[in-house]
Amino acid sequence: MDRREFTASLVAGGCAGMCVDLTLFPLDTIKTRLQSQQGFSKAGGFRGIYAGVPSAAIGSFPNAAAFFVTYESAKSLLGTAVSPHMAPVTHMLAASLGEIVACLIRVPTEVVKQRTQACPSTNTYQVLVSTLRAEGFKGLYRGYSSTVLREIPFSLVQFPLWEYLKSLWSRRQGHTLYSWQAAVCGAFAGGVAALVTTPLDVAKTRIMLAKAGTSTANGSLPLVLCEVWRSQGVTGLFAGSIPRMTAISLGGFIFLGAYEKVRRTMLS
Repeated sequence: MDRREFTASLVAGGCAGMCVDLTLFPLDTIKTRLQSQQGFSKAGGFRGIYAGVPSAAIGSFPNAAAFFVTYESAKSLLGTAVSPHMAPVTHMLAASLGEIVACLIRVPTEVVKQRTQACPSTNTYQVLVSTLRAEGFKGLYRGYSSTVLREIPFSLVQFPLWEYLKSLWSRRQGHTLYSWQAAVCGAFAGGVAALVTTPLDVAKTRIMLAKAGTSTANGSLPLVLCEVWRSQGVTGLFAGSIPRMTAISLGGFIFLGAYEKVRRTMLS
């Protein structure tokens, strides 16, 4: 990938990330509160629906930019080494690498954002300071492994499906898709991936919101999933699935559509 493509991916990814995170923030707050151990009402209900938005605003650009730069770079490198029939595998590997890198930025902002969402009487700065005092810098990366273990399966579904749908639609109409068509493919792929990975998202949320030192805070993803299963069954594992699917479907439309539009504009 040359310097021009690198810059286009960086800027397009960052712009797309900010667009989707800020537009759909209220749905993300509702989802977080539905998944909270204390329950939707005690976590704030519909009050303070924009609690934690500064954290999302600060982290969204570098997070999405890091993902797409890694994704496009990996696609470019792997694409020269494998046959066209292996394209889905290329997309899976590229997306997985992108998520590992992006989570280095995403997790600290997610920790602060979700704790603020679940306790709207505080603000982003207070949550950041209290987290650093109680747990140190390490506390900002609580749930890193669970986030990566959620994001990689999500990307393994979303990005190969998105690329496949774009390719299929493009072949059928005989020319490259318009940005809005790529956005429609992104919405469908995002919704499917969101539904499949909701249990992982529930576990990740529980780990991030748990009090330091508790079994949940120190627990692994499988242990937290088992705990949710025992206490709430299938309903608990898929808590927040509707707002999550809605947010990610809309997010896929905005995120991937905006990315395609900005990137094509910069490269044209």
